[in-house]
Amino acid sequence: MNLRYLRFGKGPISNPTVYGCDARKASSLICSRVKNIPLTLHLKNKRMLAIGLVKEGKVPEDNRVALTPAQCKWLLKNGTGVSIYVQPSSTRCFSNAEYQHAGVTLQEDLSNCDILLGIKELPVHMLIPDKTYLFFSHTKKKQPYNQKLMHALIDHHITMIDYECLEHEDGQRIIGFGFFAGIVGAHNGVMAYGKRTGAFELSRVFASKDYRELIHTYFGLKLPNIKIAVTGSGRVAHGILDVMNLMGITEVEPDEYLERNFTYPVYVQLKGHDLYTHKELKTYKREHFHEHPTEYRSRFLPYTRCTDILMNGIYWDINTPRLFEKTDIDESFTINTIADITDDENGSVPINLGDNTIEDPVYGVSKTTFKKTAPYIDGSIDIMAVGNLPNELPRDASRYFGEQLIKHILTDLLGNGSEIIERATILKHGKLTPHFKYLEDYAAH
Repeated sequence: MNLRYLRFGKGPISNPTVYGCDARKASSLICSRVKNIPLTLHLKNKRMLAIGLVKEGKVPEDNRVALTPAQCKWLLKNGTGVSIYVQPSSTRCFSNAEYQHAGVTLQEDLSNCDILLGIKELPVHMLIPDKTYLFFSHTKKKQPYNQKLMHALIDHHITMIDYECLEHEDGQRIIGFGFFAGIVGAHNGVMAYGKRTGAFELSRVFASKDYRELIHTYFGLKLPNIKIAVTGSGRVAHGILDVMNLMGITEVEPDEYLERNFTYPVYVQLKGHDLYTHKELKTYKREHFHEHPTEYRSRFLPYTRCTDILMNGIYWDINTPRLFEKTDIDESFTINTIADITDDENGSVPINLGDNTIEDPVYGVSKTTFKKTAPYIDGSIDIMAVGNLPNELPRDASRYFGEQLIKHILTDLLGNGSEIIERATILKHGKLTPHFKYLEDYAAH
């Protein structure tokens, strides 16, 4: 059995672009419906373990889930010694009734649970001492806004496993929402360009009940002769590329993109070697770049002279060169719409001034003062920056996330653990693990 194609109820398979499908076939695969495939979850423990799905507490509340009702039902049927409890919520993309129908117990108090699954980081007052939590903690980069959370996790002797840190040995992330962030971000970026120019109209993603319905909104879409630069090669980029191909936008090579004008819309995908070069050696080696990013400079500047829309899907941290600097924004800077999908404030896109919301995802930035303006006005660049883009396709995104969690993590998590889980454990019983000792100054209080 090929576990890469395993499903739990209705929903998308794992990222189709990875498996070499063209976008039309990939979308067909995503939207198809198959029966559950039986597979026993063998756990290496003797007692009943309880999993709890927490109510999201961060404001605004996230509507995604770590496990869907269908996946919970599958676990209860196929798991050995597993019970599941769900904290009631009125904002989840799956209702309380759907979980009850799947045989899951609803209860407010999850103190009987061994492992608690969320999506976003929890408010301090919702933490239960001495438990194991999995969520996106947003602490690995020493984010100042979550330092109090880190202190509370330590004080409550909590074991905290960060989804973002669950990686294969080569650094490839195992689970996440990046593919759907790429889909929604790409759609919103093209939508913003249409609003700026008046050349076409796109409806909002959340107006579609799922990805299948969204795809139908692209039928008959006619785009002008625009140039779109897509950065990155991970899950976010795969989602962007899926939308580019579904919209009928033609991929071209970097040299063609820079040198030619086209009579139809085109995009170019720029990966690491296209974006960065060693300052002295004029070469790019992926491992060396990730270990010594300060020794590299950006190669993106020529693309700012011929690009209409930038779709940014690269990982960034403070030591990584920005794609461009504010001083590069002059009369020759042609980009007027930026979908900063990976969304780092003052990060790889230096005019990202922070998040907007799903309801109002785009703001403008003045080309002269670099201050925030209304979107779609002369003298400004439109920025689409939203931190929870997959919430526009929450049911699809949650199904995909839960599939990866079950296939790659849960068996070991409920059993004897694994090196993958160990490398993603930031705190164990309230103490920093060896992989995260660099956070000692951040965690100290």
